[in-house]
Amino acid sequence: MSTPHGPTFRELATQALSSTRTGYDLLAPKFDHTPYRTSDRVLGAVTGALRPLGPFRAGLDVCCGTGAGVGVLRELCREHVTGTDFSAGMLARARAAHARTPTGSPEVHWVRADARALPFGPAFDLAVSFGAFGHFLPAERPALFAGVHRALRPGGRFVFPLPAPPPVGSRPYWEMWAFDAAMRVRNLLWRPRFIMYYRTFRLTDVVAELTRTGFRVELAPLEEFGRRPDGAPRCRMVTALRT
Repeated sequence: MSTPHGPTFRELATQALSSTRTGYDLLAPKFDHTPYRTSDRVLGAVTGALRPLGPFRAGLDVCCGTGAGVGVLRELCREHVTGTDFSAGMLARARAAHARTPTGSPEVHWVRADARALPFGPAFDLAVSFGAFGHFLPAERPALFAGVHRALRPGGRFVFPLPAPPPVGSRPYWEMWAFDAAMRVRNLLWRPRFIMYYRTFRLTDVVAELTRTGFRVELAPLEEFGRRPDGAPRCRMVTALRT
């Protein structure tokens, strides 16, 4: 649920009837007061898993939103950090949140760009993304992954957390199913489309697509989130290595 400072039902409805880009421009001022912001627990788990592998030189936050992932990169990178998003409103909030550069932290650059056409050459050693993949249709992911691959130097890493899907038949399973079904109906009947689906980013498909792009993929459990009754981790860190 949103906090008392979060968006009203009317504001969320207006966002949902807008395009994806416009919807996030509208939501940006209150985004950090919603449950859509990646939790500090997830951010901390990924930071802790990456810290022994660093420090890194330069980092890229893909679909940075209001800058939560940029905070992770500032802890892990020495030289500079770049946040990129297609929403001007979200970038404005991110700039404000990271306007001050603490002593010893790298400078942050902000680039407005569509993640399906990232404008970067091989300039980064670490790329991260948090909570954005539901905004890409499966047919759009190859362009997204190819752009991140181009942006990384040889040996660079593209890292993101991926929760396990809820058990079939559980309440979270049906809630996700209902949400995706409602979004499909909405996008069939209403323009512009708002792309957000929870059930289209499946681990096996993603690993195969990253591999086809030229990455070598490694999976590691984020043990902070425990394991399911069948022993599978509740959340994994996916690392795609640019060889």
